[in-house]
Amino acid sequence: MFVDQVSVYVKGGDGGNGLVAYRREKYVPKGGPAGGDGGDGAAIIFEVDEGLNTLMDFRYNRHFKGKRGENGKNQNQHGKNAAPYVIPVPPGTTVTDEDTGEVIADLTAHEQRAVIAQGGRGGRGNSRFATPRNPAPAMAENGEPGRERNIRVELKLIADVGLVGFPSVGKSTFLSVVSAAKPKIADYHFTTLAPNLGVVETDDGRSFVMADLPGLIEGAHEGVGLGHQFLRHVERTRVIVHVIDMAGTEGRDPYEDYVKINQELTEYDESLMKRPQIIAANKMDMPDAAENLQEFKEKLDEDVSVFEISAVTKSGVRDILFAVADTLERILKAPAVEEKTEEKVVYRYQKEEAPFMISRDDDGAFVLSGGRIEKLFKMTDFNHDDAVQRFSRQMRGMGVDKALRERGAEDGDIIRLLDFEFEFIE
Repeated sequence: MFVDQVSVYVKGGDGGNGLVAYRREKYVPKGGPAGGDGGDGAAIIFEVDEGLNTLMDFRYNRHFKGKRGENGKNQNQHGKNAAPYVIPVPPGTTVTDEDTGEVIADLTAHEQRAVIAQGGRGGRGNSRFATPRNPAPAMAENGEPGRERNIRVELKLIADVGLVGFPSVGKSTFLSVVSAAKPKIADYHFTTLAPNLGVVETDDGRSFVMADLPGLIEGAHEGVGLGHQFLRHVERTRVIVHVIDMAGTEGRDPYEDYVKINQELTEYDESLMKRPQIIAANKMDMPDAAENLQEFKEKLDEDVSVFEISAVTKSGVRDILFAVADTLERILKAPAVEEKTEEKVVYRYQKEEAPFMISRDDDGAFVLSGGRIEKLFKMTDFNHDDAVQRFSRQMRGMGVDKALRERGAEDGDIIRLLDFEFEFIE
């Protein structure tokens, strides 16, 4: 089964906890702190594997969680870092954050890697908190939580040539004739529900990858029919072969078909029309095809190569394959260079997320939330009084106390943070 789009949940591994420990050695009367730091959690990494051509592995496993880092050890020993969780993906994979819409990675080359969710930093042991005023601190940090995010993984096939056209114009037949691919062929629309790839070799030994893409219909750029499921795969192709039913076997006008398909490509991505396009006037063995071709050429304003072919009889196939191979070689030898003005960005302002927010529950309790304060809370070990006092100082430094008073908090009111409740004390 061909799978080219899937939603996935990923979470980097949490960092290991720091340790509270002290040196206890013979003949050393004042052993200081000796708690080591925790190890870093595993990062979620996507790596391109050329042997894959579908996202099938994500169909049944949509949750990926990295391992936690090892906790710190005695004698200032650092906990072991967790090994990265490497997930193989096919070339052409794009990863997008579903919540923000940010494109995290666009993976095209073999063994190319991208960190999708960073693992958490290991918590510091009590050795890190020693100061002249407090030479033997009784506190350590918990590990930092790993980053978690919902992502959309999309596959955009990497093919040299893409076959486009209305349903039932003969794209699958053409691919089956010029390559060893065996796409489904039948006398009804949308026989091809997923792209098919085939390696084409010309008589003079040149080869390239051709993709038979599902048929387009009017409104595809808005998702009608197979819509974006098809159009995303056109983005990677370097040459477009536009297959047209020149015999008009379904009562459509060939020129109107040509205009409508190009309009859909333009609406989806204007840059697609800058790519070389070759017209395959198919079904030339049928009645009325020659007359329709004459009318088609008269209406055609653009300088586009038109090749008369019949995928069934294989007439004209050899010539169009040579033309495609020549066009690909031209692109390789003289790639289009787009002039880009270099823009030097010295500083770009990014709105900083508020460290905390205050709301009210139905029972009157004040609720604290926010990425920064929740992270501090999770990294605090409440089993040690020193750590609790440090967390209290951190909240005061962030302005939580002042903000609560301004919201009307009084002595004895309940303050809620995640699953933890405490009283507000003046």
